[in-house]
Amino acid sequence: MSDKIAVLGAGSWGSMLAEILVENGNEVMIWSRNKEQVDEINQKHTNLKYLKDYTFSDKLVATLDKKEAIRDADDILFIVPSQATRLVAKEVNEILNSMDKKPYIIHGSKGIEKNTYKRISEVLQEEISENNRKTVSVISGPSQAEGVAKHDVTLVTAANEDHDSSKHFQELFLNDYFRVYTNTDIIGVEIGGALKNIIALGAGALYALGYGDNAKAALMTRGLAEISRLGVSFGADPLTFTGLSGVGDIIVTATSQDSRNWRAGYQLGSGKTLDDVVENMGMVIEGIATSEAAYELSQKRGVDMPITTAIHMVLNNQSTVPEAIEKLMAREGRAEIG
Repeated sequence: MSDKIAVLGAGSWGSMLAEILVENGNEVMIWSRNKEQVDEINQKHTNLKYLKDYTFSDKLVATLDKKEAIRDADDILFIVPSQATRLVAKEVNEILNSMDKKPYIIHGSKGIEKNTYKRISEVLQEEISENNRKTVSVISGPSQAEGVAKHDVTLVTAANEDHDSSKHFQELFLNDYFRVYTNTDIIGVEIGGALKNIIALGAGALYALGYGDNAKAALMTRGLAEISRLGVSFGADPLTFTGLSGVGDIIVTATSQDSRNWRAGYQLGSGKTLDDVVENMGMVIEGIATSEAAYELSQKRGVDMPITTAIHMVLNNQSTVPEAIEKLMAREGRAEIG
């Protein structure tokens, strides 16, 4: 039996996940605020701003009408920018108030809300009434949309404290090139998926400055250590960070030039200002807002996060990239574990 699924957000990852769901035999409608994008998907079956040289199934239908997308949906997939999630969730809740359906909710956004420091599942739980939904899950892992478009073997995690819910989404997305594991540690999966974007910014900057594999490995491993420390302070399972949404996601995001966070870091390392980087990218760079939230969380919770702090200082014009690296390397020696 197929599901009727609403996908909210038609960027690279949203449109690619929608395509997987269509390929798996589901009825999918994808929502966007952009009329030109909706017309392009419906008429040309392309989404060239986000995925060049890819043709979507003609069964994937796009709409400007959020209510049309959600009507009778069994599942709602949120793939909007993290900082826009609360607003969209409020709108969705109003629509669901007038419907009898209680859909499953899942998101694939990798960020933390500024100011509130909420994970995206927490935002969705706050804004969408329990009377209007079943559970809230997350899908995350090392997955560039460009690779999935080529049917590169991709492994991700569907996480929810309720195993039946994560199993539901595992079955929806699973196919011969897109393998989905279940996980009950939604805290760890969301924190790992969000904070790896900070490390990707750093990796791009290192590459721009001519640093090699040793520096990249150092950044990734020590970055993972501080992500794990913050996650564990919220109750996450430390083993989650050795899995797909931890080390796996860091590897792909901090080494792939398809990563917009890596590309943004590269431009920063090349001497461009943050304003220029944001303008050049033309897409949301999740690591920027997330670095701010993670830095503030680390200060509030007393968690040592030197790499996050260094990147925060660069983004706030308190340090150049070379100065930040020099300061990190001048830190007092300490034990690796503990």
